[in-house]
Amino acid sequence: MGITAGLEHIIRENEPLAPYTRLRLGGPVEYFVEPTHVDELTEVIRRARQEDLAIRLLGGGTNLLVRDEGVAGVVVNLAAPAFCGLEVIENGLLAGGGVQLAHWIAAAVREGFSGPEQLAGIPGTVGGALHGNSGTHAGDIGQWCCGATVITRNGEVLKRSSDDLSFAYRQSSLNELVILDATFQFESEPAETLTKRMQKLWIHRQTSQPSSLEASAYVFRDPIGVSATSLIEQSGLKGTKVGGAEISERDPNFIVATPEATSADFVQLMDLMKAQVHERTGVELELNVEIW
Repeated sequence: MGITAGLEHIIRENEPLAPYTRLRLGGPVEYFVEPTHVDELTEVIRRARQEDLAIRLLGGGTNLLVRDEGVAGVVVNLAAPAFCGLEVIENGLLAGGGVQLAHWIAAAVREGFSGPEQLAGIPGTVGGALHGNSGTHAGDIGQWCCGATVITRNGEVLKRSSDDLSFAYRQSSLNELVILDATFQFESEPAETLTKRMQKLWIHRQTSQPSSLEASAYVFRDPIGVSATSLIEQSGLKGTKVGGAEISERDPNFIVATPEATSADFVQLMDLMKAQVHERTGVELELNVEIW
């Protein structure tokens, strides 16, 4: 049968992935899938397994680097309304995995749910944020999650209760292929107070990080007790360039890809940064960027 038969309306072959990522780098994927409902998604997963094709979920593409030669197998993008529902429930929110994190934060603030305003300015989707437990020093998304619906790599739809969930620094037990939706519970606080706090945090991040219009990525995770930014500064790397990839002047833990950049430039610069920080400080930095 093959993976595309009867599903041509949701599968495109040799689709360029660069436009779907913030870095706007990299080659095409063998099969690009945009399912319109859960049944189509589970069927694609079943066929990919049957055809022995690797399958990946795109998420928001905000910290993703696609190699210049592209990606074999299947990439799934959950942009359809079926995966982007956002509903107010008692003391919380029920959000689809494809919901933009900014929309989830805005809804929480509007309803007087405290906590999510701390994540203002962090890009991505709810599913991607949960998978990597996105957050700041003030808190992370996992602390408010009390349940999720997931799809395994076998295509099985499962419910995960709060007892099944565990979150650590940039880590989550939600490591199945797809996070379909998740339930969140919050404390209450006046919406006006939350709005002011969110705006203040958003302004700070906009002035201290590369513009959201720039092709950039936050490169390394912060080691415990110290920021990766400070280690990179100590290592004399600020302003370093490799080809069309350059370390941001605003925050050296960001690499900016100019229009001339290639994925190979980006990887070479990350390797240089990691090696020099280790040589100068003895700290082994861990990549925050996902490379396909």
